[in-house]
Amino acid sequence: MAVAIITGASKGLGRALAGELAGRGWDLVLDARTEKALEESAGAARARGARVVALPGDVTDPAHRRELVAAARGLGGLDLLVSNASALGAEPLVRLDALALDGLRTALETNVVAALGLVQEALPLLRAGRAGAVIAVSSDAAVEAYGTWGGYGASKAALDQLAAVLAVEEPGLRVWAVDPGDMATDLYTAAVPDDDDPRPAPESVVPGFLALIERRPPSGRYAAADLADGTETDAARSGAVEADAARPDAVEADSARADVTEAVR
Repeated sequence: MAVAIITGASKGLGRALAGELAGRGWDLVLDARTEKALEESAGAARARGARVVALPGDVTDPAHRRELVAAARGLGGLDLLVSNASALGAEPLVRLDALALDGLRTALETNVVAALGLVQEALPLLRAGRAGAVIAVSSDAAVEAYGTWGGYGASKAALDQLAAVLAVEEPGLRVWAVDPGDMATDLYTAAVPDDDDPRPAPESVVPGFLALIERRPPSGRYAAADLADGTETDAARSGAVEADAARPDAVEADSARADVTEAVR
């Protein structure tokens, strides 16, 4: 049985992805800061047949990260790590000239430092499996200059770079940075509380993530919308070419992972 760790899994994209993976035979380790909401998410995943370990806590806490990986080990290993937990750095978002530096540090600590810390903790299990993969949930703010999104965007740009370097350093894994696109989430509401424009539900972008996990394209940066309709962005193709150039074992690794992918569909 394949095992995934998903951070920020109590609501929004994390909860939606957890539910769909549970329905496809995955066992799950779920993280979030709010215990009640996390247990509700875990209950929904268990109802779809998954074994689920729900661990409330903060991913910036090294002890909590160790607990998450230990829980995955207890379920039999780790095949997928999804870094979805995020912090804005300011709620609502503000211009850079008003951004508190402590807020920027919070965004960097959660979105970058904690994500890397969890990867470091999880790497032995990911390497030991035949189909190890990491998904770093990114944002279009990582590559586009939007007013007031500077601090959050900078943290996601740093996360993208970590994912790109990890892909080169760990050619036996798949490492994907994924832009989910606009979603109606509590995070977006906190960021821009006066924006009343309707936005897609998180469930609507999950098919893109599932396509990524099941098709296992080369490491790179992808947009969920492109994955869902079977296309890839130019940036993703470019990243994939660069990553594959550093992967002399890619063909053999892909053959082995295909067996695992079939087993969890």
